[in-house]
Amino acid sequence: MRDIIGAQAHISRSNTDVRLPNFIKGNHAMNNFDLRNPTHILFGKGRIADLDAQIPAQAKVLLIYGGGSAERTGVLAQVRKALGNRTVVEFGGIEPNPRFATAIKAVDVIAENGLTFLLAVGGGSVIDATKFIAAAARHDGDAWEILTSMGSVVKTAMPFGSVLTLPATGSEMNPASVITHAEKGAKLPFMSAHCYPVFSVLDPELTYTLPPRQIANGVADAFVHIIEQYLTSPVAAYVQDGFAETLLRTLIELGPKALEAPNDYDIRANLMWTATLALNGLIGAGVPQDWASHMIGHEITALNDTDHARTLAVVLPALMQDQRGPKREKLLQYAANVWNIHEGDDDTRIDAAIDATRSFFHTMGIDTRLGDYGLGAPDIDLIVAALESHRMTALGETQAITPEVARRILEAAL
Repeated sequence: MRDIIGAQAHISRSNTDVRLPNFIKGNHAMNNFDLRNPTHILFGKGRIADLDAQIPAQAKVLLIYGGGSAERTGVLAQVRKALGNRTVVEFGGIEPNPRFATAIKAVDVIAENGLTFLLAVGGGSVIDATKFIAAAARHDGDAWEILTSMGSVVKTAMPFGSVLTLPATGSEMNPASVITHAEKGAKLPFMSAHCYPVFSVLDPELTYTLPPRQIANGVADAFVHIIEQYLTSPVAAYVQDGFAETLLRTLIELGPKALEAPNDYDIRANLMWTATLALNGLIGAGVPQDWASHMIGHEITALNDTDHARTLAVVLPALMQDQRGPKREKLLQYAANVWNIHEGDDDTRIDAAIDATRSFFHTMGIDTRLGDYGLGAPDIDLIVAALESHRMTALGETQAITPEVARRILEAAL
């Protein structure tokens, strides 16, 4: 609690001083961009009942889910009812960090049963696995190529939809996925325009039964997704920055309240929509993007299966500190517009913003040091070696985070 109070002591209560970055005319123009998102969102109470209108009547459906919670909470029963008389084959057991081997078993089930449509019921892991399954089922070569090529070999994919039960990753409205290959010790992302969900059902009431750990993870994951697209090199993207800052403030305000009031519909609805907007392409359009925290965090998860969101909470504050020079302009904007920090010189305000970020994770019950997850100095060698092995050697918005810089960040996170 002391570090929370300490961070808040630096925060001004004034909301009138909104800071816009100082741009050098002609050198910081918004990047060109294309933006298209074809996913149909069905948001609100009772929307599982609308599945019948979203899936072709003659479809043969593979129903994909994780553990037993979807059954215990009655979500699967609702889905089965909505699917009616369609042919449905069920495939459970998708892991929290979805495994390559498990997904390949699902691909075999599709071939054996002549299935034509996939339906993911769960959080980001289940939806990520479904994206990979959809692509692998139509891929002629080795499915491992989908990951090693980061999706460039994907030419088509099976149609699929999702019923979201854990807001966190934004996978319900984007074309990206991350898959773990346990035997290779690898956790790799891929992206393909063929892997947008056709539709996603977002019913906030489905999140009421989530345990506090998963709610906290979801808030942290969404928070870092936003940071990866916002806390980068400044460009004249006032709208995207404003959206990002609003989403960050929403998470800061509502994240702790979600732990205190698990059945508050308004809180859960806003958190669910915030997590979706955090990674559906809107705030990332026309701006530089970082993703170094994610790539380093993936290697921590691959090493000891630490929850993805918790690896991000470890890496991000250390990365912000290490990159405070290159990120100075946006860190000051972040301090002012997200944390209301206006007092002190530049370094004081940046320190306070980083402290406030770490403290926010702590308020969500998330530890922020490698040692909190049983990792020490010898493990840094393994993480850096994995980054090199997976060609993650030029990370960040300017590709300046080399393995040596990643090592420095990890050492600061001990």
